[in-house]
Amino acid sequence: MLEHEYQPRRKRPRAGAPPAPLPAEFTYTLREATLQDMPAVLALYRHYVRNSVVTFDEKAPTLAAYKSRFLHLQKLGYPFRLALSPTGTLLGFAYVFPFREKSAFRKTVESSLYLGPAAIGRGLGRTLLGDLIEHCEKAGLKEMIAVIADQGAEASLALHTRFGFKETGRMGKVGYKFDRWLGIIMMQKSLD
Repeated sequence: MLEHEYQPRRKRPRAGAPPAPLPAEFTYTLREATLQDMPAVLALYRHYVRNSVVTFDEKAPTLAAYKSRFLHLQKLGYPFRLALSPTGTLLGFAYVFPFREKSAFRKTVESSLYLGPAAIGRGLGRTLLGDLIEHCEKAGLKEMIAVIADQGAEASLALHTRFGFKETGRMGKVGYKFDRWLGIIMMQKSLD
């Protein structure tokens, strides 16, 4: 970097100057999703399909397919939780789906959590995952699995570790997206 490219030195605030204003309070409500929420949920998910490796989907599902999946999860009694701003804007969502379709796996689910850009870094991921775990326990589920990309998902790894998920395995080069190979890290949490 050249000397003329440096930013000018900042001045300290003078003594007695009022403190900088605090950021606006970040408020939201959590609730169970409905079929009418699926267009907003899918719009947020599409952002991750197009711009991230946290999902291995390369093409977002259609709204009809997403609604069908939601109805199936509802029939199974699995939680699908939303975080909404005071104006009703979707800030994030978290849900679980069958880990495998064979009946012996019926008490084991895989979790999925996505935050909108306005909610990243504000503690909502922690709140949503905690809420999801609580609702899974109430639903009588016994094991939660998180399948996390081995690149570009460090925040997700840290979040799941904070909630007691333990790494149970890694698989390298199992997905190919954005012209590169990706692996997965599997994490598991036993529910009470």
